Amino acid sequence: MMHLLPKTNIDFLKYRKVYFVLFALLLIGGVICFATKGFNLGIDFTGGTLVQVKFDKPVEMSVLRDALDNTGEESAIQTYGDNTFAIREKSTSSEVGVVQARIEKALQAVQVPFTIQQTNSVGPAVGDNMTERAMWAILLSLVFIIIYVAFRFSNILWGISGVVALFHDLFAMALAFSITQREIDLVIVAAFLTVAGFSINDTIVIFDRMRENIRLHPKMSMRELINLSVNETLSRTIITTLTVIFALFILYFLGGEVLNSFAFAMLVGCISGVYSTIALSTPLVYTWQKGQLSDLDRGYSTAKKEAAKPAAQVLAQEPREERAAAPKKTVTKIKRTRRNKHK
Repeated sequence: MMHLLPKTNIDFLKYRKVYFVLFALLLIGGVICFATKGFNLGIDFTGGTLVQVKFDKPVEMSVLRDALDNTGEESAIQTYGDNTFAIREKSTSSEVGVVQARIEKALQAVQVPFTIQQTNSVGPAVGDNMTERAMWAILLSLVFIIIYVAFRFSNILWGISGVVALFHDLFAMALAFSITQREIDLVIVAAFLTVAGFSINDTIVIFDRMRENIRLHPKMSMRELINLSVNETLSRTIITTLTVIFALFILYFLGGEVLNSFAFAMLVGCISGVYSTIALSTPLVYTWQKGQLSDLDRGYSTAKKEAAKPAAQVLAQEPREERAAAPKKTVTKIKRTRRNKHK
């Protein structure tokens, strides 16, 4: 296996209190930012006007975007292929005609004949419904992750620790979007769910190594076991994350405006995911179990140890057990007496 770093022996649990303080500061700062700045929600959540147009000749997305930027309004563009585009703009239901006229006037600067295929209004009720579904999607994913990790490692504390770290990543992403006021649409919700899967996978890799080390080192303390597991998987974590980050940097700088916010969300989530896996999930397991292996973990280790006993040792024990279980035989001695013969 490729090792980016030499063998390390870092005491990650030494600074666990610092990690917890930083997490608390993130929560406090995030709540303040959400209350003061809020979020820049897209048309999928707030409602607006959608105008679908088809050009007679191929048109570059950048040219179309430059023409719409001259209106002074923020528009979202989506291509359907065959020179067909959907242009979305925030507005109320009473402004549909005004929005369509403004978009038609802006598109004339492209100097390519086009046809308005349809104009639809997305009302606030639809936006509220989309918001509710997005929240349910995120919450249900967290619940099922807890169930999966708890079932896989037979310890619900491990599942909760993993989801707390996952919540940290999603919260950091939300804070980044609140600070930058980037628009949040359904594509960004997909980025949130993608980061959730990526982050919990990193955590499960470390938990798997912890479970393996419990079997290999049954006498090792919980602190030593966690530090050993994190150090053993550190190279793998860095290599995997850097591979993803390199691809995301290309999307961020070269993917155009359509993928820019998605790549930004993924970058924040991946970097936060590496930090939370090392600085939150494993320290929480150590803190909640008070630095001790749980009875279930010890039972798992003992069972594996018993199962690994050599067959000869088991067979050697069986005759002793059989001899101990066999009933004792009683021997009755018969005393013979010799009769004296009298002549």
